[in-house]
Amino acid sequence: MHKHAVVALLSLNLLACANLSTQSLFSHYSAANADAHQAMQQGLYTEAAEALPDAPAGDILDGMERGRVHFVAEQYPFSFTALKHADMAVKEQQRQATIQLSEGINQAGALLTNDNMITYQPADYELGFLHLYLALNYLQQKNLEGALVEVRRANQVQEAARKQRAAELLRAEKEVKSKGINDNIGSVLARYPDAGEKLGAVQNGYLFYLSGVLYEADGDLNNAYIDYKRALAVAPGNLYIANTVLRVATVMNMTGDLKTLEARYGKYNKPAPNEGRVIIFDEQGVVQARDGWRLPLWLYDSRGDGVIYNLALPYYPTATMPRLTPLKLENNTVKGAQLADVNAMARNSLNEDLPVIVVRQALRVLAKNEVRKTAASKGNDVGNILANIFNTLTEQPDTRSWQSLPASVDVFHTDLAAGTHSLSWNGQQLNVDIKAGRTTMVWVSRQGNQVSWWSALLGGI
Repeated sequence: MHKHAVVALLSLNLLACANLSTQSLFSHYSAANADAHQAMQQGLYTEAAEALPDAPAGDILDGMERGRVHFVAEQYPFSFTALKHADMAVKEQQRQATIQLSEGINQAGALLTNDNMITYQPADYELGFLHLYLALNYLQQKNLEGALVEVRRANQVQEAARKQRAAELLRAEKEVKSKGINDNIGSVLARYPDAGEKLGAVQNGYLFYLSGVLYEADGDLNNAYIDYKRALAVAPGNLYIANTVLRVATVMNMTGDLKTLEARYGKYNKPAPNEGRVIIFDEQGVVQARDGWRLPLWLYDSRGDGVIYNLALPYYPTATMPRLTPLKLENNTVKGAQLADVNAMARNSLNEDLPVIVVRQALRVLAKNEVRKTAASKGNDVGNILANIFNTLTEQPDTRSWQSLPASVDVFHTDLAAGTHSLSWNGQQLNVDIKAGRTTMVWVSRQGNQVSWWSALLGGI
């Protein structure tokens, strides 16, 4: 009888989570996405698109992954559709002022299974990239107005996400105090790898700088200047950003800022009348995928018995990113400077979420142990064994993250004589048209030995 009760409880738990795949119960996202991630690293874009798993993490993450992979595969209509689908799913998620019944069911399921049963909420930096790639899709379609809408929305969406996460952290802190497990949680967090506190790990210099370029192309120098300065705050050593801020400050006659800027970066030199500007955004590599890490946690159960549990936590292992040979513009080496370190952004985001993740894990292992001990106390050895097996198999790390993003992004710009110029890499070539007094933007993404790229003529400079 007791055996049936335990089996029934576990079955009800599975039914509560029936909207998610068994992959979420007994494995994790990085394992399901491994083939697509590896194909992206090798520059096999079409193969990566074909290898993407069928929405194991829901509409938002699936749409973002497909949108990015199809974009580098130059399958732009598919990319645009997938990203718009993800965007609509995010809107629906953020419209919910309170947790709905469906989410409550997922939370209940997660209490006895793992965090993969909780509806995926994209990280702040991922939301920024969602709108960044929508903006790039619009640019690729030569739709500047649509691109501007996306960069405006990016800040709004990220701000809403930050408020939501702050509320979650506060709830987690209250839960820790009510359960009396402060010290236990602290011991886990103390052993966890730190992402560091660089501003570039928190804010997206790529998004800021691209936003500035688009505002300037639209003739809105004031908003362009604001976002260029934000990009410079993220990467103050990036001389390309500094030169851009100097240029716009000079045009706008920002005398107060110019004094400080010129003291550090020197004076801005105007291009010749027959020259135009080329700006190259150079995306490189593929962001790391999360892995699983098991850590011991000592807790007391409801009977006062001390038990050591193993927490299955996501983390980013130490890895060395491959160095790519430089691009060539005509016969000159393109020496870009880093605009965004996406790996650092991903690690920092996970670190910010970690207290909430650890609290959920601690509560879950206690709940699972109660199910097991209930069976054992009734002399139900079979139920106890079943509960132990279920607990072990379902304790999986939540490795969900946007894994097709680039590892890092560089920027480069220079002034060139009007005409057609050649950008080359690894035996491949892109013709770039330069017009006097205009800006040409070049988007480049390089993985393995492959490159995806295009250029767009923007407004005046």
